[in-house]
Amino acid sequence: MYDSLVIIPTYNEKENIEDIIRAVIALDDEFEILVVDDNSPDGTADIVKSLQKEYEDIIHLLVRKEKSGLGTAYIAGFKYGLSKGYAYLFEMDADFSHKPADLVRLRKECRDGNADVCVGSRYVKGGGVVNWPWDRLFLSKGASYYVRAITWMPVKDSTGGFKCYTKKVLESINLDNIEFVGYAFQIEMKYAAWSLGFKIKEIPIIFEDRVKGVSKMNLSIVSEAILGVLKMRFSKLMSSNKYKNV
Repeated sequence: MYDSLVIIPTYNEKENIEDIIRAVIALDDEFEILVVDDNSPDGTADIVKSLQKEYEDIIHLLVRKEKSGLGTAYIAGFKYGLSKGYAYLFEMDADFSHKPADLVRLRKECRDGNADVCVGSRYVKGGGVVNWPWDRLFLSKGASYYVRAITWMPVKDSTGGFKCYTKKVLESINLDNIEFVGYAFQIEMKYAAWSLGFKIKEIPIIFEDRVKGVSKMNLSIVSEAILGVLKMRFSKLMSSNKYKNV
């Protein structure tokens, strides 16, 4: 068993899932993979099952009954990883917008003690976005400014979903108190870690929009984020222990 688990949530990712799994394994840097699939009708889970025959000790699979949101998929993955004792747990998309090679850089910051949570950031020096329309980039950057203004959390890419957590961070957070399932989930997890005093470090990544498959972004996810940030800030003022696992 390796000490690092890469959690990849999927829904209808048959075009990408085999390639992304093989790309992580090809790093030859001791990563295991957990695919959390929301019962994809396109057969994503079947592809993972076939790969498990080839890499039975490296690839793991959780199949959920239905599509239940990104946040709950990651929470299920975190709980699985904690139960198995992994020291480093990662969030990564299946569509190659997150480059597998950057997993090594994220983990190094945590291993070296420079971070408790390391975020692959589009909005620090050296980072960037490729193949996004201007309106989506404006929305994403605007959301990050908005989050900093409301929460005072010193993270430039608050909505980013490429991260490495140390085990102690996820053990310290009451995962059952994480409320949001879409865009706001990424913000809330960072906010929870920061609220508990953990060090968050951002390192630059180049985020390239998916080539295959369909984006899951929609207006309800964006509206959840806008309202969710206000709710998080208010909840923190009412209860400083909301995110603490006691």
